[in-house]
Amino acid sequence: MNAITAASPWHRHLWPWIIIGILTCSVGLTLAMVAIAVTHPDNLVTDNYYEAGKGINRALDRELLGHALNLNASVGLDELTGEVDVRLSGNSQPETLVLNLISPTQPDKDRKVVLARNPSQPGRYVGQLSDRVEGRRFVELLGVENGRVWRLFEEERITPGQRLTLGDEPIQGADRH
Repeated sequence: MNAITAASPWHRHLWPWIIIGILTCSVGLTLAMVAIAVTHPDNLVTDNYYEAGKGINRALDRELLGHALNLNASVGLDELTGEVDVRLSGNSQPETLVLNLISPTQPDKDRKVVLARNPSQPGRYVGQLSDRVEGRRFVELLGVENGRVWRLFEEERITPGQRLTLGDEPIQGADRH
């Protein structure tokens, strides 16, 4: 009669450890991805498409008002002093303007500058930037005429020493309005 040899215990074999290792790695990576997703939410995604659509229509109405007022602006950013110089031409000369320099992907790089009209030079507005701005930005200039807000909005690449021109491009989406 042959003696039956006892099989070695499972923890002495290689394959169970390989399977356990794969499962442990996948659980660890899943937990790491969940932690990253919770601590760094994506702020570019909207859940309320209806409100976003209403906002687009309001923005388009403001841009059409700017176009009806024949507004154009030349924007200069002095990188050394931080001074913002805007030359506005057209049928609106409000006391103040708001210039928004919006980063397409990084909200912490957005800048807002309130510009005051220079009393000695008509159409010239001056403000102050807190830090240097470079690269691709959405440039938005807002003003008020007869209680209605107008807007000049374009995507521009900001480079030191170069003036930006707003109001020289056709309004996107205006053909449907």
